Amino acid sequence: MFELPIYNICVFSMFILAAVTFLALTKVTAPYGRHERSGWGPRIPNKFGWVLMELPAILAFFIFYFQGKNSFEAVPLIFFFLWQLHYFYRTFVFPFLTRTEGKKMPLLIALIGALINTFNAFINARWISHYGSYSIEWVHSTPFAWGVGLFLIGLLINGHSDSILIKLRTHGPKEYKIPYGGCYRFISCPNYLGEILEWTGWALATYSLGGLAFALYTLASLLPRAIDNHKWYKARFPDYPDRRKAIFPFLF
Repeated sequence: MFELPIYNICVFSMFILAAVTFLALTKVTAPYGRHERSGWGPRIPNKFGWVLMELPAILAFFIFYFQGKNSFEAVPLIFFFLWQLHYFYRTFVFPFLTRTEGKKMPLLIALIGALINTFNAFINARWISHYGSYSIEWVHSTPFAWGVGLFLIGLLINGHSDSILIKLRTHGPKEYKIPYGGCYRFISCPNYLGEILEWTGWALATYSLGGLAFALYTLASLLPRAIDNHKWYKARFPDYPDRRKAIFPFLF
């Protein structure tokens, strides 16, 4: 269905997209969450927007993955499970735990996110189930062990940090407080750090250019966002902890 040269162009395009995204987000703050504002077209309920944005990562990955010649081999199936585990949480768990009743997000942001998720799902699913080759011995390799470990650590940090934020909102979606506990002792955005660790681990475990492209895209999209959130916290709360960094403990 897809020829390898076309696939390689898609992977290269993902690297370019990461660079463009980083440059754009250093100039303009993405208008959702605490930074949501008018001027970005029609808006939709926040929960629906999250599902619309994340669901293609599940469906597209499923479709592209099971078109691969290696889709029923053990190692690709492990990667399939890890991917779906993350996006099941992002699509069907996280949005419905958040207390964001009445909040909206731009439809444009949700559609752009859905498009990027579809594109990224193709790049990664097509590699691990078709173009890549993973024997069962790969599970004993250092990249696999460290990569899967890093992915799971990132997943735990992500979920735990989200739960801390969710529990802060007891009086409505516009209530903001300083989060404490967990990795919030060190940084303002441990949920973003968790995602960066996940996809860095994915890139290592799959040992693929597609995985690396996605890891760099994740860093490019979340690093500027973390800086904006850190500045927002410091401007809103005069007693915000001085020693807390934006996204990397003790560093940045």
